[in-house]
Amino acid sequence: MIIVFGSINLDLVAQVARMPLPGETVRGHAFATIPGGKGANQALAAARAGARVSMFGAVGRDAFGVAALANLEASGVDLTGVTAVDASTGVAMIHVDTQGENAITVVAGANDEAHAGQVPDSALRPDAVLVMQLEVPLAEVMALAGRARGTRIVLNAAPAQALPDDLLRMIDTLVVNESEAAFAAAELGLPEDAGEFAADASERYGCTVVVSMGSRGALAAREGDLVIVAAPETHVVDTTGAGDALVGAYTAALDRGASLRQALADGVAAGSLACTRHGAQAALPTCAEIAALAATL
Repeated sequence: MIIVFGSINLDLVAQVARMPLPGETVRGHAFATIPGGKGANQALAAARAGARVSMFGAVGRDAFGVAALANLEASGVDLTGVTAVDASTGVAMIHVDTQGENAITVVAGANDEAHAGQVPDSALRPDAVLVMQLEVPLAEVMALAGRARGTRIVLNAAPAQALPDDLLRMIDTLVVNESEAAFAAAELGLPEDAGEFAADASERYGCTVVVSMGSRGALAAREGDLVIVAAPETHVVDTTGAGDALVGAYTAALDRGASLRQALADGVAAGSLACTRHGAQAALPTCAEIAALAATL
């Protein structure tokens, strides 16, 4: 069972030829509203990868809240832990250029009202996996981690922010991309090189450290071992949901008892597949697609 405590957004996505410069207006050629938020994306990614998932978070009492939950509901994610609040549903305003790169502005809205108490103690079992990110208040992430002793905790430290040592010592897996790893390295006084950062952080905090490296795949350090999985060659259309796809598939693999290498391969496969399609949630691959590609890595 996977428990996701995190953000739920509606993504407002504009397709542009190139990113606007400061003070500049550019003409877009397409627009869509797409359910998103790192928490919701990772919950859906894990569900599509074959896991049973419960989502905990907050949305507004507005039309955006209904739309933001649509894909989760359709995929069988348990939404009884999602609370409706008076604040507006969180939004992410996304520009995607013709190279598949993106620039994102996030307005947290209701996500700032998500609280650890939404997750009951009965859900925090040793056979569960708790997945969290940093688009909800850090204090609530820490509070839930403190209550979840004995439950496997996966923290995707995104967006990058300073992480207390106490939190890092409570988790089982830290997942970051290269820029987030560099930020954490500077904050924690660790090497900037992805492999050295993962190895040193894993040793210091006693957890698995996963660093995603875009087109170069991902690596993971655990108990002195370093595992590297190279990414396959893909035609990149949109990188928006790739990191969330990796986290969801990686966590689903852990939940079913897979090895670290297999979990990392599933994550890389899912992230690579997500890059070949537009959007975040719409791009998330199925269990069969992940397994077929992971077998080649």
